[in-house]
Amino acid sequence: MSYKVILQDKYDLSPLVESISLRDSLEQVAYQGTVNLVVTPDLPPLSPGMAIRISGIPYGMKDYVPLLHPAVVWEVETANNGVKKMTLTLYDRTVYLDKSEEEYLFPAKQTATQRFKRYAADWNIKIAHLPDTEKQLGRSVYRTQSIYASMFADLRETAKAGGKLYHPRMLPAGLELYELGTNREVYVLETLTDTTQRRTLEGAATKVKVLATSASESGKEVPSKVMAIEEKDVAKYGQLQAIIQDDEAKSPAAARELARSKLRGVQETITVNAPDINTIRAGDAVQLGTMKLLVISVSRELGNPGSMTLELGTYDDVKRRFYLE
Repeated sequence: MSYKVILQDKYDLSPLVESISLRDSLEQVAYQGTVNLVVTPDLPPLSPGMAIRISGIPYGMKDYVPLLHPAVVWEVETANNGVKKMTLTLYDRTVYLDKSEEEYLFPAKQTATQRFKRYAADWNIKIAHLPDTEKQLGRSVYRTQSIYASMFADLRETAKAGGKLYHPRMLPAGLELYELGTNREVYVLETLTDTTQRRTLEGAATKVKVLATSASESGKEVPSKVMAIEEKDVAKYGQLQAIIQDDEAKSPAAARELARSKLRGVQETITVNAPDINTIRAGDAVQLGTMKLLVISVSRELGNPGSMTLELGTYDDVKRRFYLE
């Protein structure tokens, strides 16, 4: 197996490894790993909280690079059915942003970049790369919720304001705010074992109405003010109406743009199984035939060659599904 599992920067567990699987998804912040080991007398003591890393040789290369690093042992499970075995659940260190809660009150006109610097400083996380997300955000009051929930709220607001799509990643050098689809090498998926295509009207919206938050007048409830109404493909798919209550759309033009961004017809996802390309991450762009698609999730079994399952979607579908809901 051309992979290494190193514990605490000094114990090489690779000879004891039976299997390694990794999972990365836009629906979660932390890259997750599962390592199955055979327990031998020379296995060092293992406990949650220990530092660990997984390295491998990328497709078409000769040298090892970190795949899951820096990571932490999150769970240790031991079983004995005649042969003692151990299963380790690992996460990269963004897991602390997902599992920790805090309250934040941010003033208006900050960018997501500025807020990410605050999150990283508060949780003692090194920064590798934080691009300027540019879009100024409104005042935000984040009551008790996970740090990642606050981070993702900032990223969604950035996208709703017409900004780019970003996803946090942990690199050996620290936290990166990764712009989706900007990977330098876009792999062409050619050798596929199977492909599944799913198309659905679930979640579709052919008519979108943007409302200002309703208010009462003289103690009486009054209808919400309609800021904008946009329609598309009603005749084709039927009237499926979504309502957005959003005071951030200060002008009719902004409300119309927001409404248009929420119009969505058939949602399509493609799932492929293929030999593993171990450096593909969630949010990366890949080429499938004539289509350039984004990786929504990747689950992989490491090995030679190993295998991976990719869930893929178009940029617009990913934007609507994860950033505009």
